[in-house]
Amino acid sequence: MGLMDKIRGEFIDIIEWLDDSRDTIVWRFPRYQNEIKMGAKLIVRESQVAVFVNEGQIADAFGPGTYTLETQNLPILSTIKGWKYGFNSPWKAEVYFVNTRVFTDMKWGTQNPVTVRDPEFGVVRLRAFGSYAVRVSDPKKLLTELVGTDPQFRTEEVAEYLRQLTVSHLGSALATAQVPMIDLAAHQQQIGQKLAGVLSEELAGIGITIPKFIIENISVPPEVEQALDKRTQMGVLGDLDQYTKFQTANAIEDAANNPGGGAGEGFGLGLGMAAGQRMAQSLNPPAQAPAAGPPPLPAQAQWYLGVGGQQAGPYDEAALAAQVRSGSLTRSTLVWKTGMAQWVPAEQVPELAAVLGSVPPPLPPQ
Repeated sequence: MGLMDKIRGEFIDIIEWLDDSRDTIVWRFPRYQNEIKMGAKLIVRESQVAVFVNEGQIADAFGPGTYTLETQNLPILSTIKGWKYGFNSPWKAEVYFVNTRVFTDMKWGTQNPVTVRDPEFGVVRLRAFGSYAVRVSDPKKLLTELVGTDPQFRTEEVAEYLRQLTVSHLGSALATAQVPMIDLAAHQQQIGQKLAGVLSEELAGIGITIPKFIIENISVPPEVEQALDKRTQMGVLGDLDQYTKFQTANAIEDAANNPGGGAGEGFGLGLGMAAGQRMAQSLNPPAQAPAAGPPPLPAQAQWYLGVGGQQAGPYDEAALAAQVRSGSLTRSTLVWKTGMAQWVPAEQVPELAAVLGSVPPPLPPQ
């Protein structure tokens, strides 16, 4: 190696990152002890942001494109280092490439059941799992708050934190969704969108957003599943008597199609016995137990009065008589009960004629 090649190797003149992985979020350019030459080429590809860090302090950031590094396009770094315009000497700085593409297929799941209160089944324990997508929304915040000096920050380093954050919000999302447990499957997408917004808002402080949150399944404990299966079977069967008759008719048809089979004969005998039992029951219906006493008295009508512009009541007929004696109920008092279209004066209601019998009519005009 010649002297010029050795000197040339001390300086970096091309800074770029060709990502050959699928899970690297941040990658630090391996500068080692080399210096960056003023006028070097910086190549930033799509879905990348290059961030310069000087002695732990965030400086300039570059989006996709090819740049020639000069003091003109390194204003923050020039200020930090105190460069004058036209500075042309080699310099040292850390360069972090931040991957801003969407990282998909990040998995999440509940290690322990989430307890929620269901309006129909009461307190139930739910398990859920699914996936989500992650994207860097603010590279500078990510470097400052989460990455630090990590030379290669991968998705696995943040996956557990995101999973715990997801589970901590899942119970609240299910409870506030106001959706019965049986209908959760139909609202998984809606709940996922809500969770994506909540998580993105909380992660904004570290420069991460959740553009997509998917709930693949929400399940209940096995014993609850068995109870739901039984309830579903009862709903499918409906009227058990009609279902039994339908099954019997099918069995008779099958037996008729196979008259020579011993099984058919035996089954036919069993059906005949069952039919005989039903006929005997229809000819001799079970006696009904005698009534324990007379039936209950019919409920009395409940009346409402309009007294002094206020509604009073309800009153039965005995209470109405007391209102007549006290003067609260007169012939012109408005009355109403269930079934009437509107309030009318008491004297227009035939049912109150007996109650108003002791109330004299109004005096004729003088």
